Amino acid sequence: MKLSVIIPVYNEAKTIAELIKRVQAVAIKKEIVLVDDGSQDETFRIAKTFESPDFKVVQHQDNQGKGAAIRTALQYVTGDLVIIQDGDLETEPNDYLHLTQPIIEGKTEVVYGSRNLNPSTGNRYWLYDFGGRFISIWTNFLYQQNITDEAACYKVFKTEVIKSIPLVYNRFEFCPEVTARISKLGIKIYELPMHYYPRSFSDGKKMKWTDGLKAFWVLLKLRFTN
Repeated sequence: MKLSVIIPVYNEAKTIAELIKRVQAVAIKKEIVLVDDGSQDETFRIAKTFESPDFKVVQHQDNQGKGAAIRTALQYVTGDLVIIQDGDLETEPNDYLHLTQPIIEGKTEVVYGSRNLNPSTGNRYWLYDFGGRFISIWTNFLYQQNITDEAACYKVFKTEVIKSIPLVYNRFEFCPEVTARISKLGIKIYELPMHYYPRSFSDGKKMKWTDGLKAFWVLLKLRFTN
């Protein structure tokens, strides 16, 4: 099977070259679709230097958000599986190798990586750690899932599944939206450990505590509406 790696990226000039090299080095059949979401630094220029037949670079003229960038990327993917990869160095691309296996083996259609299942995970902001665990509990309550890290970056889907979902939210609401819509299809999310190396806000961390409140509301809203 071929894996399509979607990289939504915004103002990651400091890390994007190293991240691309790490993704390219993973020993798995793959293509990369990077969407520069209106970056105001050199991210797009740097990414374009890596472009090849298996590496597509697309640009939004204005910043629209992670969810919008993922929707754009989905128009270009041709692989059997899709994984979401952030443009920073907080995660380990070699995790693709084990995160894709349950789908390849026919055990499930969706796999989430979990920072909470990996004891080697580095120090995290306690407020974000608490908020993420709470949102996971909230997800399990509303949708009868059994996950520990709803907000984790690494989410793997059968391409036909993720393309069939009517995603509408533009920003970090992508995670709760896709989780809710996957759950409402009756799909049980398979969860495996992933590596995580948290960065500080001075290093470019972008999520805010208010994104947790939005996730809470999106999960609740989509439980009772389309």
